[in-house]
Amino acid sequence: MRQTVHGTAGLVAFAVAALISVLSGGALSARSEAAATPSKEEMVDPEVTGPVDIEPGDGRFFEELLIVGAGDAARRVAGSAHVIGAAELERQGYQDVHRVLRLVPGVNIQEEDGFGLRPNIGLRGTGVERSQKVTLLEDGVLVAPAPYSAPAAYYAPTAGRMEGFEVRKGSSAIRQGPYTNGGTINYLSSSIPRSPDVDFELVVGSDDQHRAHAVAGDSRERFGWLIEAYDSSHGGFKNLDGGGPTGFSLQDYMAKFRLNSPATARIRQTFEIKLGTTHQDGDETYVGLTEEDFRVDPYRRYASSAGDRILSDHDQIQLSYEVQPSPTFRFTVTVYRNDFFRNWAKLEKVSGASVAEVLADPASHLDALAVLRGQADSLPGGLAVRNNRRDYYSQGLQVVADWRREGALVDHRFDLGLRIHEDEEDRFQEEDSFQMLAGRRVFNERGAPGSHANRIARAEATALFLQDTIVAGRWTLTPGVRVESIDLRREDFGGADPGRSGVALVVKENSLTEVIPGLGVSYELAADERIFGGIHRGFSPPSPGSTEAVKAEESLNFELGYRHDDGIHRTELVAFYNDYDNLLGTDTVSGGGDGSGEQFNGGAAEIAGLEAGWLHRFMPRGRFVVPLGVTYTYTRARFTSSFDTSFADWAPSVTRGDEIPYIPSHQLNATVSLHAPRWALHLDGNYSAAIRTRAGSGPVAEGERVDRRTTYDVRGELTLAGGFNLFAQVLNLTDEVYIAARRPAGLRPGLPRSVLIGLRFDLGSADRSGATP
Repeated sequence: MRQTVHGTAGLVAFAVAALISVLSGGALSARSEAAATPSKEEMVDPEVTGPVDIEPGDGRFFEELLIVGAGDAARRVAGSAHVIGAAELERQGYQDVHRVLRLVPGVNIQEEDGFGLRPNIGLRGTGVERSQKVTLLEDGVLVAPAPYSAPAAYYAPTAGRMEGFEVRKGSSAIRQGPYTNGGTINYLSSSIPRSPDVDFELVVGSDDQHRAHAVAGDSRERFGWLIEAYDSSHGGFKNLDGGGPTGFSLQDYMAKFRLNSPATARIRQTFEIKLGTTHQDGDETYVGLTEEDFRVDPYRRYASSAGDRILSDHDQIQLSYEVQPSPTFRFTVTVYRNDFFRNWAKLEKVSGASVAEVLADPASHLDALAVLRGQADSLPGGLAVRNNRRDYYSQGLQVVADWRREGALVDHRFDLGLRIHEDEEDRFQEEDSFQMLAGRRVFNERGAPGSHANRIARAEATALFLQDTIVAGRWTLTPGVRVESIDLRREDFGGADPGRSGVALVVKENSLTEVIPGLGVSYELAADERIFGGIHRGFSPPSPGSTEAVKAEESLNFELGYRHDDGIHRTELVAFYNDYDNLLGTDTVSGGGDGSGEQFNGGAAEIAGLEAGWLHRFMPRGRFVVPLGVTYTYTRARFTSSFDTSFADWAPSVTRGDEIPYIPSHQLNATVSLHAPRWALHLDGNYSAAIRTRAGSGPVAEGERVDRRTTYDVRGELTLAGGFNLFAQVLNLTDEVYIAARRPAGLRPGLPRSVLIGLRFDLGSADRSGATP
């Protein structure tokens, strides 16, 4: 596995500098053993995910989100929203966003590399491939590489450096866009602490995995700051024929600086800047295995994929200004810019056939399969390796205002949001020629630069959002509307003009304006009980390369739910129904296609389901706290029209009543913990039913099925003196061997048993509320 010296050196230098800086301030002393022991209140509420509240916010999500039980307003929320807080993330210890979000009902995932580096996430039955049907945010800002023109999440924020996650579904999802069919996932980065704080974590584990994570920050009367460094590497769990690396390394650095008015100021003002950079180097491939080879060795990797590698760099900057001229009015402006570059050199063709074709039907491609396995030599150029080189940017301005007005009988809270955004994807790709000789991939010839793809896709969008939260006695109503105005353009310069000196050969343009209304209603049955419901319009825009025949993805979505929370026991039950006028499918290599980016109309569909969550905190004899939680999701997803298509997941045709692929009908997640004053033990279990990998009905063909699976993770912690904490974790405790997916090409295994041990210490306050002092 490649190691990055600059990343490790930078992390060490940061840690030393931060420690010296804080200690030299004279305001920090090591925590005592008693201070490190969680209080009864901390153990009673370990921030297990639950519905959340809407309150005036810090600009992250157009509002703050609070754990249920935080007050009367928390029980009034009219819609489905969940938060996973810092305490729950610490309990889990996960670095894979797929594992983190399994705790939230209604979330669909498809594993791919075993680490969640390029997540595949859907909400309430939306497509999971590259998370391109959900709105991804970091601190309330769009974070996909190019959210409108190329939303496939080849980049996602590093889950391991987050202090929280927010998930919105139902009518509350229209607050953010443009993807409102399923909802929104908001990554919450580490906030500036109220007082001096230094946290450091070191982890080692099986398969040569290492991780170091450090955070330091402080707040004074008029300013605050935070610096964070995250360095992770893994040797890989696949065995490359002939030997070679199959893992990854990742470095992620972030800094925040805040200036604020004093607490006594009549008008409260805050200015904050956030800077971040992420580098990833992964020896990853799209090449999977045949059924036969998977049964023999599920962690084998074919020799022809040696040298497949992804390099990526992401840089971000956010500038935010917030002013609160009165206790009832707040105004926030955020300017943002994200730049992302990636080049994934990976095997695409063997003896003229795509890798996906060979592995889908090996009996018809025996000669190509022998070359793929490295068991036979090929002719020169018999292996085509594509350099999937793409450059993205995303930038914009968003303005948020909220105003509260209290009346004798009715209270109002008005929320207004405006976002002016533009993004771009620049594809410049070619295929290099290789040859298989004596079991080794040998270079032959460079491809002509830009000969495979030489095009630019752009999007400009203006979005406006308005919502009124009306509270009248036991009733809460939240009518709202979102308007998206989008201009799309794609210019294709062709392989003969790599310098783009001439006029684009093909130009496609498309413009659309969509009005997306929604309404949420809740009624208070008792002080700790509510029923709620909602209706809203779902929307996903087409891509810049779409023809006039390709429609936007639209749906009409309903939900009805019940919520109970008395501080010890929590229950939530939600039924949902999404009626799609038109599903969209996108041709991508990661989805098993050719990678053209072409979109396909999928006709009408119905997705219905049930989401359930239950949590109870047992406290036997008052010395231990035992939180027990269960979340369950049932999803029924079917086409309600018939059509012919060349989209890989649906081809060659769909018949009314066919099931939509890659959506499990049943998902179950259970967690149980045992908290003692100085130690804790956590067990997580996850079950996913079998899924189809191609649209169809009736019995599932053997080659179009991913079997059901059940996995368990266990984690133990021991609190030591001086703020130190020792922990150990085993992922996939029973070493369950399972198929994660049959795409992009062939069968891919899930993560095998993985053992980790680590040391964490906290030399400061645990208060990371992010508020100004």
